[in-house]
Amino acid sequence: QVQLVESGGGLVQAGGSLRLSCAASTRTFSTYVMGWFRQAPGKEREFVARISWTGSITYYADSVKGRFTISRDNAKKTMYLQMNSLKPEDTAVYYCAASSSYSGTDPNRFGSWGQGTQVTVSS
Repeated sequence: QVQLVESGGGLVQAGGSLRLSCAASTRTFSTYVMGWFRQAPGKEREFVARISWTGSITYYADSVKGRFTISRDNAKKTMYLQMNSLKPEDTAVYYCAASSSYSGTDPNRFGSWGQGTQVTVSS
């Protein structure tokens, strides 16, 4: 199991930007598919974005496509989520997750999770 720590959340006005980071503890970070998920109050955890081992393949939820960019730096064992043109409906706790083999959008198939970081977008 991988230990993950998110950072970079905060309060921002609609239209603003934030960059989230997810630092991993494992030396084998480059062998994990990584993903970002979010959970708003009263709602289920939902997929946001996913990135392959090398970073060459990315996949986004329709709700964030064109506004968010996922990336990773395997040398630094860190994944990022650049969030632009933020909307109030993006308000949620954002989680990073790691999977050793699964490349889908089901959060139940990701085995390692961070503690989450709060993102609040004001209108």
